Amino acid sequence: MNGDVPAPESPYAVEGHGLVKNFGSFRAVDGIDITVPAGAIYGILGPNGAGKTTLLRTLLGIVDPDEGHRALLGADQPLRMARQVGYLPEERGLYPSMKAYEAIAFMGALRGLPLAEGRRRAKAMLEGHGMGGAIDKPIRQLSKGMAQTVQLFGTLVHDPRLVVLDEPFSGLDAINQEKLEALIRERARAGVTILFSTHVIAHAERLCERIAIVAGGRIRFEGTPERARDRLRSQVRLRTRASDGAWRRALPADTLAQDGAWHFALPDGGIEPLLRELIEGQAGIESLSIERPGLHDAFVAIAGADAARAMDAARNEEEAA
Repeated sequence: MNGDVPAPESPYAVEGHGLVKNFGSFRAVDGIDITVPAGAIYGILGPNGAGKTTLLRTLLGIVDPDEGHRALLGADQPLRMARQVGYLPEERGLYPSMKAYEAIAFMGALRGLPLAEGRRRAKAMLEGHGMGGAIDKPIRQLSKGMAQTVQLFGTLVHDPRLVVLDEPFSGLDAINQEKLEALIRERARAGVTILFSTHVIAHAERLCERIAIVAGGRIRFEGTPERARDRLRSQVRLRTRASDGAWRRALPADTLAQDGAWHFALPDGGIEPLLRELIEGQAGIESLSIERPGLHDAFVAIAGADAARAMDAARNEEEAA
C-alpha cells in the first residue's frame, strides 16, 4: 500500500538543502545538504549527539527546520507522504500486553493499512522469519531482540517506498543484527529506499551504497564508502631477512620499524619500483602485504579521533549491556 497522495517523480527519495535546526542556543543541524537516491541503502554515520536523529526527524517532517527546505518522495511537505514511509525511531515503544501480530497490524493501521490485511501480513512476516511461535505471545513475553523485530515488522508491514531506521542495530545481539542486515538487503532488492543512522561503522561498511559522515551537526563527508577509503593511502607491511643495507634508502621517508616489520604508505608510483630495489639490494623479502584502509580509518581521518572514540565507547557499552 503506497498511500493516496501523488508526488512528482524524482531521482531522489529524500532531499535536504541548507537545513538548520536550533534548540535554544544549541545548533543540532548546521547547514546540511543531503540527497538520498531512490532505491539506495544510505547510511548516516556519526557518534551519539552528532545530530543524526534531529536530521532524520527534520527530513521526515516531524520537526520543521529553522532554515532550508526538504523534499520527501518528491513532495515539499514531507508529512503528505507519511503513508509511503516506514519509520523506526531510536526510542522503541510497544504496548506490552498486545500480541505480537496485533502490534504489527496496529502499526500498519496507523499508516492506512486495513487492520484485517495487517493481521494477515503480520502472521506471514513472523512465520516467514522463523517467529511463528511468537504470533500470539504478548510483547512482554518476548526477548528484547524479538520485540525489536516485531517493531521493525510494524515499520514495514504497509509496504512503504521509503524506510527510515534510527539506530536500528542498537541493543541487538550479533545474530539479530545479521538478520536485520539481511532484511534491509531484501527490501532494497525490491526497490525500497533504506535510510538509516548508526554509530557502528561495520554496518555502514557492509550495507551502504552511499554514506554521510556527520559530526557536530555538519556533514563532513558524503559519497560512497569506497571514496571515503580512497582519501587514505594503502598501507604496506614488509618483512626482510636483512636488517640493513643500501636497499634501505629505497624505503619511503614515512617508514616505521615495528614488530619486526617495515610499515609505510604505498608509494605514489606503486610497489613495483620498490620491489626492484629490494631484490637488487638483496634485502631478502620474507613477506609483503598491502592493506587498504577500512571505513573506520577513513572516519577517523574525516571526523577526527574524538568522534571515533565516542562511537567506539557507545558500541562497547551496548555490547556490555
